[in-house]
Amino acid sequence: MSTTVSERKNSASNPFKPPPSAREIQRQFNNGCLIVLATLFALLAVGVLIFLLLYVILNGIRYLNLDFFTRLPTPNGEPGGGMGPAIQGTLILVGLASLIGIPLGLFTAIYLSEFGRGRLANAVRSLVDLLTGVPTIIFGLFAWVIIVVPQETFSGFSGGVALGIIMIPIVARTTEDVLRLVPREQREASLSLGATEARTTFRVVIPAALSGIVTGIVLAMARVAGETAPLLMTAFGTTFRNTSIFEPMDALTLRVYNFTLSPYQTQVNQAYTGALVLILLILIASFTVRWFTGGFKRKF
Repeated sequence: MSTTVSERKNSASNPFKPPPSAREIQRQFNNGCLIVLATLFALLAVGVLIFLLLYVILNGIRYLNLDFFTRLPTPNGEPGGGMGPAIQGTLILVGLASLIGIPLGLFTAIYLSEFGRGRLANAVRSLVDLLTGVPTIIFGLFAWVIIVVPQETFSGFSGGVALGIIMIPIVARTTEDVLRLVPREQREASLSLGATEARTTFRVVIPAALSGIVTGIVLAMARVAGETAPLLMTAFGTTFRNTSIFEPMDALTLRVYNFTLSPYQTQVNQAYTGALVLILLILIASFTVRWFTGGFKRKF
């Protein structure tokens, strides 16, 4: 009875509205199906990510303690120990990679966005896109040929070079996209006041896009922090604490990889803890940068 009354009210409010055609009903049905499928696939993707995070957390948090951050790895089969050298090496390698990859990626993006025209700019952009899709082990092989072989030793410096090359196209592409989002009117206003193109770029364009640039840099750092293949051929890893970049250096990804293949359960457990620490480092860096750059502020 209530349905009949509501239908009468709707028809009375709009008596000239024609009844829905079969085509309109089909369009509404297709639209509903698409919304349901998109929602299901989004939940599936998020569910897989949450499952992986919970799996690593549940298996790794039980062995997370102060010794894990400070002590050296124990010999095979012995309990205890930690990943102190691996955590220290990860920070050093990411720092070296940032010193190499961030300046080169930034200036490449500035050239492509602000000054690059014609065939040269297209060639550079194509090369950056090509580097983005190259398997990372190729960069490790490159660093192995030009650094490890001549020096006749593995080193943290060669690992930093390999990771820095990986960062270049990531920083360049994200920064170029962010710089292109800056309104053209801001550039024209600066140029009309007599500023040069270089001054306009560094005083107007880059400050306007600083939040997006920093976010892209953090994404690149997170990407190289999780790389293993290039370090197998360059830094190689060590169980001792080492601060010299010209000697073999350990990293969290290398230690997790080696301990995952271990037949000893103690090392397998520490591999889960190492993966958890790596995730936490990336999350802390990302949230810190977003906080200081205003990424969490509401924009109206």
